Amino acid sequence: MKDKIFRSVLFFACALIVPLTAGIIYTLGSESFSALSHFGLLNFVSSCEWNPREDVYGALPFIAGTLLTSVVALIICVPFSLSVALFNGEYFRSRRISTIISALIDLLAGIPSIVYGLWGFYALRPLIISAGINAQGFGVLLSGVTLAIMIIPYASSLSAEFIAQTPAELKEAAYSLGATQYETIRRVSLPVASSGIFAAYILAFGRALGETMAVTMLIGNTLNIPASLRDTGNTMASIIANQFGEANGLKLSSLFAVGLLLFVITAVINLLAKYIRQRISG
Repeated sequence: MKDKIFRSVLFFACALIVPLTAGIIYTLGSESFSALSHFGLLNFVSSCEWNPREDVYGALPFIAGTLLTSVVALIICVPFSLSVALFNGEYFRSRRISTIISALIDLLAGIPSIVYGLWGFYALRPLIISAGINAQGFGVLLSGVTLAIMIIPYASSLSAEFIAQTPAELKEAAYSLGATQYETIRRVSLPVASSGIFAAYILAFGRALGETMAVTMLIGNTLNIPASLRDTGNTMASIIANQFGEANGLKLSSLFAVGLLLFVITAVINLLAKYIRQRISG
């Protein structure tokens, strides 16, 4: 009887995912229908104009800002998070210093995003200004660096777990053939853990795509497409956060359409990552 109850609870929890996902898609789709039918999907995605006075809206600047800041964050994240993962999962595994670093990583992962935004504004912003990136010290670069610091704990923690799960007999076989620790990591540990490490970076990239408060505080919130890392801009999440409270009518529907596009982009990236991971592991 206990086993049947436990299985029923598990089945209910899994079955709940289907209507929950369907409800999210339905809400986003129904609320954004007015904007997408008025402007057309292709025109809405490709238009650069966001003008509430004339009720004309386009999502291209926010799509570009979202992808640009997230890619910058991922590029910065990869070398640092992989180094931390190798430190904890291979070189100093099961040592006291690894335990301390892991605790600090967990602490950083639990910090609210608005705290990162405040830190970026008062700590990183003066450095950006002193480097002459732009007059205000905002922009894509500042947002990307802050996002990178936010996602490094996720990527490094997951990557370290996958690296640590490399079978000991494989590494011992490499050592018995005369391989150094560096060669063993490069030719054994990293190839074996590659699919898991790839998944960790996709999860980190997904968090960067949907990050709101930290980016809102740092990117400058302008309606232009960033031409370089020196420019200010906006993201899909930040435009929704900034304008949702005062929106109505076609503008509100357009914000829902932006949210729907963010949902689709994240879903496509996750499905692509799952496919690539299967190819790597298979």
